[in-house]
Amino acid sequence: MARRASSHLHPGIIIGAIGAIVVAVVAGKSLIGKKTATFGDVAKLSVDELLENGNSLRGNEYVIEGQIDEKLQWTTGRGQFVSVKIEAPGGDEFVGIEIPQDFNTLNIDTKQKYSFRVKFRQGGIPVATGVNRL
Repeated sequence: MARRASSHLHPGIIIGAIGAIVVAVVAGKSLIGKKTATFGDVAKLSVDELLENGNSLRGNEYVIEGQIDEKLQWTTGRGQFVSVKIEAPGGDEFVGIEIPQDFNTLNIDTKQKYSFRVKFRQGGIPVATGVNRL
């Protein structure tokens, strides 16, 4: 007499499938939960250097992270100028950043934290070359 084939799944296959699903869910959540990329290839700005002589920083690129304190000026042709509150060892400092019209599509809100990649131009004025919301 012939033996009949078994119709149930092997327990190892079921355990492996459940494990794969758990790994996929955990990996998906960790990737989705990440913030936008920071500017890791650029040095963070030392507020002391800026306050000492901002003009000496011209031509260099830095990262400034802080909270938008106030929108000081906005025009469609030139972009906007914002005040950013930066936490410094001696207390909070405020830095004005020019955001060119290339970033007019961004909705930059006050009281929100941002990371700016800036390049200093003549006069020690930081001009944003990249903007990420934190």
